[in-house]
Amino acid sequence: MPSPTDTTERSATISVLVDNEAGVLARVIGLFSGRGYNIDSLTVAPVDADAQLSRINIVTSGTAMVIEQIKAQLDRLVPVHRVSDLTQEGPHVAREMALVKVIGIGEKRVEALRIADTFRARVVDTTVQSFVFELTGASDKINAFIELMRDLGLSEVSRTGVAALARGKITI
Repeated sequence: MPSPTDTTERSATISVLVDNEAGVLARVIGLFSGRGYNIDSLTVAPVDADAQLSRINIVTSGTAMVIEQIKAQLDRLVPVHRVSDLTQEGPHVAREMALVKVIGIGEKRVEALRIADTFRARVVDTTVQSFVFELTGASDKINAFIELMRDLGLSEVSRTGVAALARGKITI
C-alpha cells in the first residue's frame, strides 16, 4: 500500500478492460474530470473477435496514493472487468504513433530527412516544401524527434496516444 505521505509524482500507464458499449468511455473520462485528474494519453479499441470487450489505455500522473485512488475508482465502474497499472505490475510494451509535418527548403529539408532516417521515421507525404513523417515508438523517442524538428520547420503534430500491453504470459 502506498504511503499517504509520499508526494513523489509518477507517470502511470493504466490498462482497463471494459465492455464495448456506448457510454463507457464517457464514464471513465467523467471519473477523471470530476476528480481533477489529468489524462496525458488515451486510447481505446475493441480487443476481441466479437467486439464485446475494449481496452482503454490511459497515461496519467500523480502521487502513488492518487494512482491507487484512480485504479480503485475505475475498478468500481460497472462495465469494467479489470484494471492494471502496467508501470507497476512488471515489464510492459508501450508505443505510440505520430505524424509530424515539417515545412522547409534547402539545408533544413536535408537535415530533416537525415534526422528522420536516424529515428527510423518514414516519409508518408512529400511536396516541394514539406514532409509528413510517420514515427512509431516510445513516447520519449517521439518527443525527442519533435524537439529536433522544431528548428527545421515543424508545423503540425498528430499523435495516437499510448497503446500498451504487459510482456510475457501476463494478461489483463
